[in-house]
Amino acid sequence: MMLEPKKGLMFDSEDDAVKFYKGYARKKGFGVVRRTTRYDEDNKLHYFTLACSRQGKAQYSSKNLFKPYPSTRMQCPAKSNFSRRGDKFCISSVTVGHNHPISPSKSRFLRCHKKLDLHAKRTLELNDQAGIRMNKNFGSLVMQAGGYDKLQFGEKECRNYLQETRRLQLGAGDAHAVYQYFLRMQSKDPDFFHVMDVAEDGRQRNVFWADSRSRATYESISDVVTFDTTYLTNKYSMPFAPFVGVNHHGESVLLGCGLLSNEDTDTFVWLFKSWLCCMSNNPPNAIITDQCKAMQNAIGEVFPLARHRWCIWHIMKKIPEKLSGYEKYENIKYTLSNAVYDSLTKHDFDEAWLHMIEKYDLHDNEWLGGLYGNRNLWVPAYVKDTFWAGMSSTQRSESVNAFFDGYVNSRTTLKQFAEQYENALRDKVEKENKADSKSFQEVIPCITHYDFEGQFQAAYTNAKFEEFQDQLRGKIYCYPTLLYKEDSLFTFRVREDRKIFYEGEDGDIKEKWVILEFTVLFNQGECDVRCVCRLFEF
Repeated sequence: MMLEPKKGLMFDSEDDAVKFYKGYARKKGFGVVRRTTRYDEDNKLHYFTLACSRQGKAQYSSKNLFKPYPSTRMQCPAKSNFSRRGDKFCISSVTVGHNHPISPSKSRFLRCHKKLDLHAKRTLELNDQAGIRMNKNFGSLVMQAGGYDKLQFGEKECRNYLQETRRLQLGAGDAHAVYQYFLRMQSKDPDFFHVMDVAEDGRQRNVFWADSRSRATYESISDVVTFDTTYLTNKYSMPFAPFVGVNHHGESVLLGCGLLSNEDTDTFVWLFKSWLCCMSNNPPNAIITDQCKAMQNAIGEVFPLARHRWCIWHIMKKIPEKLSGYEKYENIKYTLSNAVYDSLTKHDFDEAWLHMIEKYDLHDNEWLGGLYGNRNLWVPAYVKDTFWAGMSSTQRSESVNAFFDGYVNSRTTLKQFAEQYENALRDKVEKENKADSKSFQEVIPCITHYDFEGQFQAAYTNAKFEEFQDQLRGKIYCYPTLLYKEDSLFTFRVREDRKIFYEGEDGDIKEKWVILEFTVLFNQGECDVRCVCRLFEF
Protein backbone atom coordinates (compact mmCIF):
# COMPACT_ATOMS: atom_id res chain seq x y z
CA MET A 1 0.00 0.00 0.00
CA MET A 2 1.34 3.43 -0.98
CA LEU A 3 1.87 5.92 1.84
CA GLU A 4 0.49 9.31 0.77
CA PRO A 5 1.87 12.66 1.96
CA LYS A 6 -0.21 14.18 4.73
CA LYS A 7 0.16 17.01 7.22
CA GLY A 8 2.23 16.09 10.26
CA LEU A 9 4.13 13.20 8.64
CA MET A 10 7.63 13.15 10.22
CA PHE A 11 11.03 12.32 8.69
CA ASP A 12 14.42 11.82 10.33
CA SER A 13 16.25 14.04 7.84
CA GLU A 14 15.91 16.23 4.78
CA ASP A 15 17.18 13.39 2.60
CA ASP A 16 14.51 11.03 3.94
CA ALA A 17 11.81 13.60 3.22
CA VAL A 18 13.00 14.16 -0.35
CA LYS A 19 13.38 10.42 -0.94
CA PHE A 20 9.84 9.79 0.29
CA TYR A 21 8.21 12.46 -1.86
CA LYS A 22 10.15 11.51 -4.99
CA GLY A 23 9.26 7.86 -4.47
CA TYR A 24 5.61 8.81 -4.07
CA ALA A 25 5.75 10.99 -7.21
CA ARG A 26 7.38 8.23 -9.25
CA LYS A 27 4.69 5.73 -8.30
CA LYS A 28 1.93 8.24 -9.00
CA GLY A 29 3.43 9.37 -12.29
CA PHE A 30 4.58 13.00 -11.96
CA GLY A 31 7.88 14.83 -11.74
CA VAL A 32 9.24 16.80 -8.78
CA VAL A 33 11.08 20.12 -8.51
CA ARG A 34 12.38 21.97 -5.46
CA ARG A 35 10.59 25.30 -5.44
CA THR A 36 11.25 27.13 -2.17
CA THR A 37 14.11 26.87 0.34
CA ARG A 38 14.56 29.00 3.48
CA TYR A 39 17.32 29.05 6.10
CA ASP A 40 17.28 30.37 9.68
CA GLU A 41 19.72 32.81 11.31
CA ASP A 42 22.21 29.98 11.96
CA ASN A 43 22.12 29.08 8.25
CA LYS A 44 20.28 25.85 9.02
CA LEU A 45 17.64 24.64 6.60
CA HIS A 46 14.32 25.72 8.07
CA TYR A 47 11.75 25.17 5.34
CA PHE A 48 11.51 23.79 1.77
CA THR A 49 8.86 22.95 -0.79
CA LEU A 50 8.73 20.05 -3.23
CA ALA A 51 6.24 20.61 -6.03
CA CYS A 52 4.97 18.95 -9.17
CA SER A 53 7.36 19.70 -12.04
CA ARG A 54 4.43 21.13 -14.02
CA GLN A 55 4.03 23.99 -11.53
CA GLY A 56 4.57 27.55 -12.72
CA LYS A 57 3.32 29.42 -15.74
CA ALA A 58 4.67 28.95 -19.25
CA GLN A 59 6.57 31.97 -20.55
CA TYR A 60 6.36 33.01 -24.21
CA SER A 61 8.31 35.90 -25.68
CA SER A 62 7.41 38.08 -28.62
CA LYS A 63 10.19 36.35 -30.58
CA ASN A 64 8.43 33.00 -30.72
CA LEU A 65 4.74 33.85 -30.94
CA PHE A 66 4.31 31.97 -34.21
CA LYS A 67 6.55 29.06 -33.22
CA PRO A 68 6.42 28.80 -29.43
CA TYR A 69 8.70 26.35 -27.67
CA PRO A 70 6.90 23.43 -26.01
CA SER A 71 6.40 23.82 -22.28
CA THR A 72 5.54 21.39 -19.49
CA ARG A 73 4.28 24.10 -17.14
CA MET A 74 0.57 23.96 -16.29
CA GLN A 75 0.39 25.96 -13.01
CA CYS A 76 -0.19 22.65 -11.24
CA PRO A 77 -0.96 23.23 -7.52
CA ALA A 78 0.33 19.85 -6.23
CA LYS A 79 3.07 20.31 -3.62
CA SER A 80 4.27 19.46 -0.12
CA ASN A 81 5.82 21.95 2.31
CA PHE A 82 8.39 20.60 4.79
CA SER A 83 9.37 22.39 8.04
CA ARG A 84 12.10 21.65 10.56
CA ARG A 85 11.02 20.21 13.93
CA GLY A 86 14.19 20.03 16.01
CA ASP A 87 16.48 17.62 14.16
CA LYS A 88 13.64 16.28 12.03
CA PHE A 89 11.36 17.50 9.27
CA CYS A 90 7.61 17.23 8.95
CA ILE A 91 5.03 18.03 6.30
CA SER A 92 3.48 21.34 7.35
CA SER A 93 0.99 21.50 4.48
CA VAL A 94 0.18 19.46 1.40
CA THR A 95 -1.82 19.76 -1.84
CA VAL A 96 -2.37 16.36 -3.47
CA GLY A 97 -4.51 17.13 -6.53
CA HIS A 98 -3.10 17.83 -10.01
CA ASN A 99 -4.69 19.84 -12.82
CA HIS A 100 -3.32 17.52 -15.53
CA PRO A 101 -3.22 13.77 -16.22
CA ILE A 102 -0.52 11.74 -14.45
CA SER A 103 0.82 8.37 -15.58
CA PRO A 104 2.91 5.94 -13.48
CA SER A 105 4.09 4.14 -16.64
CA LYS A 106 5.70 7.35 -17.91
CA SER A 107 7.58 8.21 -14.72
CA ARG A 108 10.77 6.62 -15.98
CA PHE A 109 11.00 9.26 -18.72
CA LEU A 110 11.03 12.17 -16.24
CA ARG A 111 14.47 13.56 -15.50
CA CYS A 112 14.02 13.74 -11.74
CA HIS A 113 13.37 9.99 -11.53
CA LYS A 114 16.37 8.94 -13.59
CA LYS A 115 19.17 7.58 -11.44
CA LEU A 116 22.02 5.13 -12.00
CA ASP A 117 22.56 2.77 -9.07
CA LEU A 118 25.95 1.32 -8.12
CA HIS A 119 25.23 -2.01 -9.82
CA ALA A 120 24.36 -0.29 -13.09
CA LYS A 121 27.47 1.89 -12.95
CA ARG A 122 29.72 -1.09 -12.32
CA THR A 123 28.11 -3.10 -15.12
CA LEU A 124 28.48 -0.22 -17.56
CA GLU A 125 32.16 0.24 -16.69
CA LEU A 126 33.01 -3.47 -16.98
CA ASN A 127 31.19 -3.87 -20.28
CA ASP A 128 32.79 -0.71 -21.62
CA GLN A 129 36.25 -1.99 -20.69
CA ALA A 130 35.43 -5.26 -22.48
CA GLY A 131 34.76 -3.31 -25.68
CA ILE A 132 30.97 -3.71 -25.66
CA ARG A 133 29.21 -0.91 -27.53
CA MET A 134 26.80 1.39 -25.75
CA ASN A 135 23.62 -0.02 -27.28
CA LYS A 136 24.51 -3.58 -26.24
CA ASN A 137 25.83 -2.39 -22.88
CA PHE A 138 22.52 -0.72 -22.10
CA GLY A 139 20.65 -3.69 -23.56
CA SER A 140 22.28 -6.00 -21.01
CA LEU A 141 20.91 -3.83 -18.18
CA VAL A 142 17.45 -3.94 -19.75
CA MET A 143 17.61 -7.74 -19.89
CA GLN A 144 18.81 -8.00 -16.28
CA ALA A 145 16.01 -5.72 -15.08
CA GLY A 146 13.34 -7.54 -17.05
CA GLY A 147 12.37 -4.70 -19.37
CA TYR A 148 12.77 -0.98 -19.99
CA ASP A 149 10.00 -0.14 -17.55
CA LYS A 150 11.96 -1.69 -14.68
CA LEU A 151 14.86 0.76 -15.06
CA GLN A 152 15.14 4.21 -13.49
CA PHE A 153 17.38 5.46 -16.29
CA GLY A 154 17.72 5.41 -20.07
CA GLU A 155 20.50 4.91 -22.58
CA LYS A 156 21.28 8.64 -22.57
CA GLU A 157 22.06 8.57 -18.84
CA CYS A 158 24.32 5.56 -19.37
CA ARG A 159 26.13 7.28 -22.21
CA ASN A 160 26.61 10.46 -20.17
CA TYR A 161 27.95 8.48 -17.22
CA LEU A 162 30.54 6.68 -19.33
CA GLN A 163 31.62 9.92 -20.97
CA GLU A 164 32.28 11.35 -17.52
CA THR A 165 34.33 8.32 -16.47
CA ARG A 166 36.38 8.20 -19.67
CA ARG A 167 39.52 10.16 -18.97
CA LEU A 168 43.05 9.85 -20.22
CA GLN A 169 45.05 7.36 -18.16
CA LEU A 170 47.46 9.91 -16.73
CA GLY A 171 50.29 8.49 -14.66
CA ALA A 172 52.42 10.51 -12.28
CA GLY A 173 54.06 13.36 -14.16
CA ASP A 174 52.58 12.21 -17.47
CA ALA A 175 51.56 15.63 -18.77
CA HIS A 176 55.08 17.01 -18.37
CA ALA A 177 56.64 13.78 -19.66
CA VAL A 178 54.49 13.81 -22.80
CA TYR A 179 55.41 17.42 -23.43
CA GLN A 180 59.10 16.52 -23.12
CA TYR A 181 58.56 13.57 -25.46
CA PHE A 182 56.99 15.84 -28.07
CA LEU A 183 59.90 18.29 -27.79
CA ARG A 184 62.34 15.41 -28.23
CA MET A 185 60.48 14.19 -31.32
CA GLN A 186 60.48 17.69 -32.77
CA SER A 187 64.23 17.97 -32.30
CA LYS A 188 64.66 14.78 -34.38
CA ASP A 189 61.89 15.65 -36.85
CA PRO A 190 61.51 19.42 -37.47
CA ASP A 191 58.12 18.87 -39.15
CA PHE A 192 56.74 16.89 -36.21
CA PHE A 193 53.47 18.59 -35.16
CA HIS A 194 51.85 18.47 -31.74
CA VAL A 195 49.28 20.41 -29.74
CA MET A 196 47.98 19.93 -26.19
CA ASP A 197 44.66 21.10 -24.75
CA VAL A 198 44.86 22.02 -21.07
CA ALA A 199 41.91 22.81 -18.81
CA GLU A 200 41.76 25.91 -16.60
CA ASP A 201 42.82 23.84 -13.58
CA GLY A 202 45.94 22.69 -15.42
CA ARG A 203 44.61 19.20 -16.15
CA GLN A 204 45.56 17.88 -19.56
CA ARG A 205 42.40 17.12 -21.55
CA ASN A 206 43.35 16.31 -25.13
CA VAL A 207 46.46 15.88 -27.25
CA PHE A 208 47.10 15.61 -30.99
CA TRP A 209 50.25 14.84 -32.92
CA ALA A 210 51.48 13.84 -36.38
CA ASP A 211 54.94 13.12 -37.72
CA SER A 212 56.43 14.53 -40.91
CA ARG A 213 55.71 11.33 -42.88
CA SER A 214 51.99 11.57 -42.08
CA ARG A 215 51.91 15.22 -43.11
CA ALA A 216 53.77 14.55 -46.37
CA THR A 217 51.61 11.52 -47.18
CA TYR A 218 48.40 13.51 -46.77
CA GLU A 219 49.49 15.92 -49.52
CA SER A 220 49.10 13.12 -52.08
CA ILE A 221 46.06 11.29 -50.62
CA SER A 222 43.84 14.10 -49.35
CA ASP A 223 40.75 12.89 -51.22
CA VAL A 224 39.31 10.78 -48.42
CA VAL A 225 39.90 10.43 -44.69
CA THR A 226 38.27 8.08 -42.22
CA PHE A 227 37.98 8.89 -38.54
CA ASP A 228 36.75 7.01 -35.48
CA THR A 229 37.39 6.72 -31.75
CA THR A 230 36.57 3.08 -31.04
CA TYR A 231 39.84 1.27 -30.36
CA LEU A 232 41.23 2.51 -27.06
CA THR A 233 37.78 3.70 -26.00
CA ASN A 234 36.47 0.15 -26.28
CA LYS A 235 39.50 -1.46 -24.67
CA TYR A 236 40.94 0.97 -22.16
CA SER A 237 38.56 3.94 -21.81
CA MET A 238 41.13 6.08 -23.62
CA PRO A 239 39.51 7.49 -26.78
CA PHE A 240 42.13 7.10 -29.50
CA ALA A 241 41.16 9.15 -32.54
CA PRO A 242 43.15 8.26 -35.67
CA PHE A 243 42.88 10.07 -38.99
CA VAL A 244 43.35 7.40 -41.64
CA GLY A 245 43.90 7.38 -45.39
CA VAL A 246 44.67 4.68 -47.95
CA ASN A 247 47.94 4.31 -49.86
CA HIS A 248 48.80 2.94 -53.32
CA HIS A 249 48.66 -0.64 -52.00
CA GLY A 250 45.18 -0.18 -50.61
CA GLU A 251 46.65 -0.26 -47.10
CA SER A 252 45.69 2.02 -44.24
CA VAL A 253 48.05 4.85 -43.39
CA LEU A 254 47.97 7.07 -40.33
CA LEU A 255 47.55 10.79 -40.94
CA GLY A 256 47.91 11.87 -37.33
CA CYS A 257 45.99 10.97 -34.21
CA GLY A 258 44.61 12.36 -30.99
CA LEU A 259 43.86 11.13 -27.50
CA LEU A 260 40.66 12.62 -26.14
CA SER A 261 39.22 13.06 -22.68
CA ASN A 262 35.67 13.29 -24.01
CA GLU A 263 33.60 12.69 -27.13
CA ASP A 264 31.43 15.78 -27.38
CA THR A 265 31.14 18.38 -30.13
CA ASP A 266 33.57 20.87 -28.55
CA THR A 267 36.27 18.22 -28.21
CA PHE A 268 35.88 17.08 -31.82
CA VAL A 269 35.94 20.70 -33.03
CA TRP A 270 39.23 21.21 -31.15
CA LEU A 271 40.69 18.02 -32.65
CA PHE A 272 39.55 18.71 -36.23
CA LYS A 273 40.89 22.27 -36.11
CA SER A 274 44.21 20.99 -34.75
CA TRP A 275 44.45 18.40 -37.52
CA LEU A 276 43.50 20.94 -40.19
CA CYS A 277 46.19 23.32 -38.97
CA CYS A 278 48.68 20.44 -39.06
CA MET A 279 47.76 19.71 -42.69
CA SER A 280 48.32 23.31 -43.86
CA ASN A 281 44.58 24.07 -43.74
CA ASN A 282 43.92 21.64 -46.60
CA PRO A 283 40.61 19.91 -45.74
CA PRO A 284 39.72 16.49 -47.18
CA ASN A 285 37.21 16.20 -50.00
CA ALA A 286 35.36 13.48 -48.12
CA ILE A 287 35.31 11.98 -44.62
CA ILE A 288 33.90 8.71 -43.25
CA THR A 289 32.86 8.33 -39.61
CA ASP A 290 30.64 6.21 -37.42
CA GLN A 291 27.14 7.45 -36.59
CA CYS A 292 27.78 10.17 -34.03
CA LYS A 293 25.89 13.45 -33.74
CA ALA A 294 28.81 15.18 -32.01
CA MET A 295 31.16 14.24 -34.87
CA GLN A 296 28.57 15.31 -37.43
CA ASN A 297 28.20 18.72 -35.78
CA ALA A 298 31.97 19.23 -35.60
CA ILE A 299 32.50 18.19 -39.24
CA GLY A 300 29.85 20.68 -40.34
CA GLU A 301 31.72 23.44 -38.50
CA VAL A 302 35.33 22.61 -39.38
CA PHE A 303 34.95 20.86 -42.77
CA PRO A 304 31.82 22.53 -44.20
CA LEU A 305 32.64 21.62 -47.83
CA ALA A 306 33.67 18.00 -47.19
CA ARG A 307 31.28 15.20 -48.16
CA HIS A 308 30.43 13.36 -44.94
CA ARG A 309 29.50 9.70 -44.99
CA TRP A 310 28.57 7.22 -42.26
CA CYS A 311 30.24 3.84 -41.96
CA ILE A 312 27.88 1.45 -43.77
CA TRP A 313 29.52 -1.58 -42.15
CA HIS A 314 28.61 -0.41 -38.65
CA ILE A 315 25.04 0.25 -39.77
CA MET A 316 24.52 -3.13 -41.42
CA LYS A 317 26.11 -4.86 -38.42
CA LYS A 318 23.25 -3.57 -36.26
CA ILE A 319 20.57 -5.36 -38.32
CA PRO A 320 20.35 -8.47 -36.06
CA GLU A 321 20.11 -6.33 -32.94
CA LYS A 322 17.48 -3.99 -34.36
CA LEU A 323 15.34 -6.37 -36.43
CA SER A 324 15.77 -9.94 -35.15
CA GLY A 325 12.57 -9.66 -33.12
CA TYR A 326 10.42 -9.68 -36.26
CA GLU A 327 8.84 -12.97 -37.33
CA LYS A 328 10.18 -12.63 -40.89
CA TYR A 329 13.59 -11.38 -39.82
CA GLU A 330 15.58 -13.38 -42.41
CA ASN A 331 13.39 -12.09 -45.23
CA ILE A 332 13.64 -8.51 -43.97
CA LYS A 333 17.43 -8.81 -43.70
CA TYR A 334 17.85 -9.98 -47.30
CA THR A 335 15.36 -7.44 -48.62
CA LEU A 336 17.14 -4.64 -46.76
CA SER A 337 20.57 -5.74 -48.00
CA ASN A 338 19.33 -5.94 -51.58
CA ALA A 339 17.81 -2.46 -51.36
CA VAL A 340 21.06 -1.02 -49.99
CA TYR A 341 23.62 -2.79 -52.17
CA ASP A 342 21.75 -3.49 -55.43
CA SER A 343 20.04 -0.15 -56.04
CA LEU A 344 21.79 1.71 -58.85
CA THR A 345 19.92 5.00 -58.47
CA LYS A 346 18.33 6.99 -55.68
CA HIS A 347 14.92 6.25 -57.18
CA ASP A 348 15.64 2.51 -57.18
CA PHE A 349 16.62 2.62 -53.52
CA ASP A 350 13.63 4.70 -52.42
CA GLU A 351 11.27 2.39 -54.28
CA ALA A 352 12.84 -0.79 -52.84
CA TRP A 353 12.99 0.63 -49.30
CA LEU A 354 9.40 1.83 -49.21
CA HIS A 355 8.23 -1.49 -50.67
CA MET A 356 10.07 -3.28 -47.83
CA ILE A 357 8.51 -1.03 -45.18
CA GLU A 358 5.05 -1.63 -46.60
CA LYS A 359 5.43 -5.38 -47.17
CA TYR A 360 6.68 -6.18 -43.66
CA ASP A 361 4.73 -3.43 -41.86
CA LEU A 362 7.83 -1.67 -40.51
CA HIS A 363 6.30 1.81 -40.37
CA ASP A 364 6.78 2.10 -36.59
CA ASN A 365 10.44 1.04 -36.50
CA GLU A 366 12.28 4.19 -35.37
CA TRP A 367 15.73 2.83 -36.29
CA LEU A 368 14.73 2.22 -39.89
CA GLY A 369 12.93 5.57 -39.99
CA GLY A 370 16.07 7.36 -38.83
CA LEU A 371 18.23 5.57 -41.39
CA TYR A 372 15.88 6.45 -44.22
CA GLY A 373 15.75 10.08 -43.12
CA ASN A 374 19.57 10.20 -43.27
CA ARG A 375 19.96 8.00 -46.37
CA ASN A 376 22.09 10.67 -48.05
CA LEU A 377 24.78 9.92 -45.43
CA TRP A 378 25.24 6.19 -45.99
CA VAL A 379 23.30 4.56 -48.86
CA PRO A 380 25.67 3.81 -51.79
CA ALA A 381 23.18 5.09 -54.37
CA TYR A 382 23.19 8.45 -52.56
CA VAL A 383 26.94 8.82 -51.95
CA LYS A 384 28.53 7.32 -55.08
CA ASP A 385 28.69 10.75 -56.72
CA THR A 386 31.82 11.25 -54.59
CA PHE A 387 35.20 9.50 -54.88
CA TRP A 388 35.82 7.34 -51.77
CA ALA A 389 39.07 5.60 -52.78
CA GLY A 390 37.51 2.21 -52.13
CA MET A 391 36.86 3.04 -48.47
CA SER A 392 33.26 2.29 -47.61
CA SER A 393 33.54 2.16 -43.84
CA THR A 394 35.60 3.07 -40.80
CA GLN A 395 36.80 -0.53 -40.78
CA ARG A 396 39.78 1.16 -42.37
CA SER A 397 40.39 2.91 -39.05
CA GLU A 398 39.79 -0.31 -37.14
CA SER A 399 42.40 -2.12 -39.23
CA VAL A 400 44.86 0.62 -38.26
CA ASN A 401 43.89 0.13 -34.64
CA ALA A 402 44.84 -3.54 -34.95
CA PHE A 403 48.55 -2.82 -35.32
CA PHE A 404 48.55 -1.16 -31.90
CA ASP A 405 47.59 -4.49 -30.33
CA GLY A 406 50.61 -5.73 -28.41
CA TYR A 407 51.90 -2.22 -27.84
CA VAL A 408 49.33 -1.05 -25.29
CA ASN A 409 47.36 -2.52 -22.40
CA SER A 410 45.00 -1.35 -19.65
CA ARG A 411 47.94 -0.07 -17.57
CA THR A 412 49.55 1.94 -20.37
CA THR A 413 49.92 5.59 -19.41
CA LEU A 414 49.63 8.47 -21.84
CA LYS A 415 53.41 8.93 -22.02
CA GLN A 416 53.95 5.22 -22.68
CA PHE A 417 51.31 5.22 -25.39
CA ALA A 418 52.92 8.14 -27.21
CA GLU A 419 56.24 6.28 -27.20
CA GLN A 420 54.67 2.97 -28.28
CA TYR A 421 52.87 4.84 -31.04
CA GLU A 422 56.27 5.66 -32.51
CA ASN A 423 57.27 1.98 -32.45
CA ALA A 424 53.99 0.84 -34.00
CA LEU A 425 54.25 3.49 -36.70
CA ARG A 426 57.78 2.37 -37.51
CA ASP A 427 56.52 -1.19 -38.04
CA LYS A 428 53.73 0.09 -40.30
CA VAL A 429 56.22 2.00 -42.44
CA GLU A 430 58.38 -1.11 -42.75
CA LYS A 431 55.39 -3.15 -43.96
CA GLU A 432 54.67 -0.52 -46.62
CA ASN A 433 58.31 -0.64 -47.72
CA LYS A 434 58.07 -4.42 -48.06
CA ALA A 435 54.92 -4.07 -50.17
CA ASP A 436 56.73 -1.53 -52.38
CA SER A 437 59.60 -3.96 -52.80
CA LYS A 438 57.28 -6.84 -53.64
CA SER A 439 55.52 -4.82 -56.34
CA PHE A 440 58.92 -3.79 -57.71
CA GLN A 441 60.36 -7.32 -57.73
CA GLU A 442 57.32 -9.41 -58.70
CA VAL A 443 55.04 -9.20 -61.73
CA ILE A 444 51.51 -10.60 -61.75
CA PRO A 445 50.93 -12.09 -65.22
CA CYS A 446 48.10 -10.82 -67.40
CA ILE A 447 45.09 -13.09 -67.84
CA THR A 448 44.03 -11.69 -71.24
CA HIS A 449 45.63 -10.41 -74.43
CA TYR A 450 44.02 -6.97 -74.08
CA ASP A 451 46.57 -4.16 -74.30
CA PHE A 452 44.79 -2.16 -71.60
CA GLU A 453 45.41 -4.92 -69.05
CA GLY A 454 49.14 -4.56 -69.67
CA GLN A 455 48.82 -0.81 -69.14
CA PHE A 456 47.20 -1.36 -65.74
CA GLN A 457 49.84 -3.97 -64.92
CA ALA A 458 52.59 -1.41 -65.51
CA ALA A 459 50.88 1.43 -63.64
CA TYR A 460 49.39 -0.31 -60.59
CA THR A 461 50.89 -1.91 -57.52
CA ASN A 462 50.30 -5.65 -57.27
CA ALA A 463 47.48 -5.25 -54.75
CA LYS A 464 45.53 -2.78 -56.90
CA PHE A 465 46.21 -4.75 -60.10
CA GLU A 466 44.68 -7.86 -58.49
CA GLU A 467 41.55 -5.83 -57.75
CA PHE A 468 41.43 -4.76 -61.39
CA GLN A 469 41.80 -8.37 -62.56
CA ASP A 470 38.80 -9.38 -60.42
CA GLN A 471 36.70 -6.94 -62.45
CA LEU A 472 38.26 -8.16 -65.68
CA ARG A 473 37.19 -11.73 -64.88
CA GLY A 474 33.67 -10.46 -64.36
CA LYS A 475 33.70 -9.22 -67.95
CA ILE A 476 32.77 -12.74 -69.15
CA TYR A 477 29.31 -12.17 -67.64
CA CYS A 478 28.80 -8.84 -69.45
CA TYR A 479 27.33 -8.30 -72.94
CA PRO A 480 27.63 -4.77 -74.40
CA THR A 481 25.37 -3.41 -77.15
CA LEU A 482 25.83 -0.05 -78.89
CA LEU A 483 22.57 1.90 -78.62
CA TYR A 484 23.52 5.05 -80.50
CA LYS A 485 26.44 7.29 -81.47
CA GLU A 486 26.64 11.05 -81.79
CA ASP A 487 29.98 12.43 -83.00
CA SER A 488 32.55 11.05 -80.53
CA LEU A 489 29.94 10.13 -77.89
CA PHE A 490 28.85 6.50 -77.67
CA THR A 491 26.05 5.08 -75.52
CA PHE A 492 26.11 1.38 -74.70
CA ARG A 493 23.72 -0.94 -72.93
CA VAL A 494 25.60 -3.56 -70.92
CA ARG A 495 23.78 -6.65 -69.72
CA GLU A 496 25.33 -8.63 -66.87
CA ASP A 497 24.46 -12.10 -65.58
CA ARG A 498 24.37 -11.93 -61.79
CA LYS A 499 23.31 -14.27 -59.00
CA ILE A 500 20.83 -12.70 -56.58
CA PHE A 501 18.91 -13.78 -53.48
CA TYR A 502 15.16 -13.33 -53.25
CA GLU A 503 12.13 -14.37 -51.21
CA GLY A 504 10.18 -17.26 -52.73
CA GLU A 505 6.42 -17.74 -52.59
CA ASP A 506 6.89 -20.12 -49.65
CA GLY A 507 8.71 -17.38 -47.73
CA ASP A 508 12.14 -19.04 -47.99
CA ILE A 509 15.23 -17.25 -49.29
CA LYS A 510 16.25 -18.57 -52.70
CA GLU A 511 18.89 -17.72 -55.29
CA LYS A 512 18.73 -17.32 -59.04
CA TRP A 513 20.57 -15.82 -61.99
CA VAL A 514 19.16 -12.61 -63.40
CA ILE A 515 20.17 -10.19 -66.14
CA LEU A 516 20.94 -6.65 -64.97
CA GLU A 517 21.18 -3.73 -67.37
CA PHE A 518 23.59 -0.80 -67.16
CA THR A 519 24.09 2.28 -69.30
CA VAL A 520 27.68 3.12 -70.22
CA LEU A 521 28.76 6.42 -71.81
CA PHE A 522 32.01 6.58 -73.79
CA ASN A 523 33.55 9.89 -74.84
CA GLN A 524 36.08 8.89 -77.49
CA GLY A 525 37.54 12.38 -77.77
CA GLU A 526 38.39 12.59 -74.07
CA CYS A 527 38.90 8.82 -73.67
CA ASP A 528 36.41 8.91 -70.78
CA VAL A 529 34.16 5.96 -69.85
CA ARG A 530 31.36 6.22 -67.30
CA CYS A 531 28.93 3.53 -66.15
CA VAL A 532 25.79 4.24 -64.17
CA CYS A 533 27.12 1.92 -61.43
CA ARG A 534 30.15 4.25 -61.02
CA LEU A 535 32.23 1.37 -59.66
CA PHE A 536 35.59 2.75 -60.79
CA GLU A 537 34.73 6.28 -59.65
CA PHE A 538 33.26 5.23 -56.31
